[in-house]
Amino acid sequence: MPTDKTLTCRDCGTPFVFSASEQEFYAQKGFTNEPGRCPTCRAARKASRGGGYGGGGDGRGDDRPRTLHPAVCSQCGKETQVPFVPRGDKPVYCSDCFESRRSTGYGSDRESRGRRW
Repeated sequence: MPTDKTLTCRDCGTPFVFSASEQEFYAQKGFTNEPGRCPTCRAARKASRGGGYGGGGDGRGDDRPRTLHPAVCSQCGKETQVPFVPRGDKPVYCSDCFESRRSTGYGSDRESRGRRW
């Protein structure tokens, strides 16, 4: 039966308790290493990495530039670039038209379905 252990955080140097229940949890998950950071530093590290999902706002988790794809705005006909591959079955808007539609509430079929997000 595991017993509580006092470990030292590798980031801040503060001692913290690695409880018996945490040790059992680690064992159930198949983790072989003890935690190297205290709960506070673990939470700060997770937050700095974007909540544990790799950081960047686009979900890729790296520093590559975003790939843009050519498109023609469905509202004004201006050539533009978008961060997704246009499928052809849905309208694509330039940033100006997108903002104007978003600020006025037009273009959102959420309202037409009776749902508010």
